[in-house]
This record gives sequence, C-alpha cells and structure tokens, in this order.
Amino acid sequence: MARSATTSARQDVKNDLKALKDDLKAVSREEAERLREIAAKADETVRERSAELKSRAQQYYDQGLERGREYYDDASERFDEYQRYLSERVQEKPLQSTGIALGVGVIIGLLLAGGRR
Repeated sequence: MARSATTSARQDVKNDLKALKDDLKAVSREEAERLREIAAKADETVRERSAELKSRAQQYYDQGLERGREYYDDASERFDEYQRYLSERVQEKPLQSTGIALGVGVIIGLLLAGGRR
C-alpha cells in the first residue's frame, strides 16, 4: 500500500511536471507571438518615420537647390552689371584705365619678384 501511494504520488508529480511543461510551452508561444507583433509594429513605425524623414530631407534639398539657383542668378546678374560698369568706365577714360592697369601689373610683378629674392 505504501508502495502504491508512492507510485501514485510519483505519477501525480510526473503529471504535474508534464502539465507545467505544457503550460510553459504555451506561455512561451504566446510571448513569442506578442514579441513578433511588437517587432512588426516597431518595424512599421521605423519605416513610416524613415519615409517622413526622407520626404523632409527631399524638401530641404529642393529648397536649398532653389535658393542656390536664386543666389547664382543674383550673383551672375551683379557680375554682369559690374562688368558693364567697368567696360563703360574704361571706354570713358581709356588712358586713365590703361595707367591703372599698368600700375596694378607693376605692383603684382614686384610682389611676385620679391618672393623670389
């Protein structure tokens, strides 16, 4: 009878362990599924955020490109104005302009020659 009780208790412990093992597997599967769902949501969030950032970066790039074109056009226009102004001044006073150019050339020549001495 004691042996029968021990065998029965042993069987009960085995059954309890098997039930616990099955419960742990079920909980483990549920937890794994929950983690997969969380990972999928995180992946979706990252993709959405990435798309937003890409869109914003494209907008900044386009704005920068447009501003660059505006600055270039403005600088080109100013350069053309200065070139016309200078050309007009040279035509108005050709001797004075030649003298100034000669003086600037001499100064640059002396500066360059001075570095070789």
